[in-house]
Amino acid sequence: MLDDRVYVCEPHGEPLRETRDALDLLGEAFGRGASWVAVPAGRLHDDFFALRTGVAGEIAQKFVNYRVGLAVVGDISRFTAASSALRDWVFESNRGEHIWFVGDLEELAARLPAREDPASRP
Repeated sequence: MLDDRVYVCEPHGEPLRETRDALDLLGEAFGRGASWVAVPAGRLHDDFFALRTGVAGEIAQKFVNYRVGLAVVGDISRFTAASSALRDWVFESNRGEHIWFVGDLEELAARLPAREDPASRP
């Protein structure tokens, strides 16, 4: 189960494509005290998955700059099957700490480090 560290973006709505869309999500995350944003893959515009457009890079850079994790949640296999560059970026991103591509929210929850309980400190 996810905790309050993750702001889960609504699955329905306008596709996210612009830098301002990323900034809106970051604002929501900061307002809720979240350190991660989970975005359903279906909410991302197809341009996000076409690396040549630069959309993914712009959005990812905003999250990295503001030190908020971005998790793309859902099946993106139709995009990775069509692009070895995207497949490589997903692989490398999943090895890092800021941008992850996960199948579902349970996978995201399992990847997040356990929250330290302040009561357990000496």
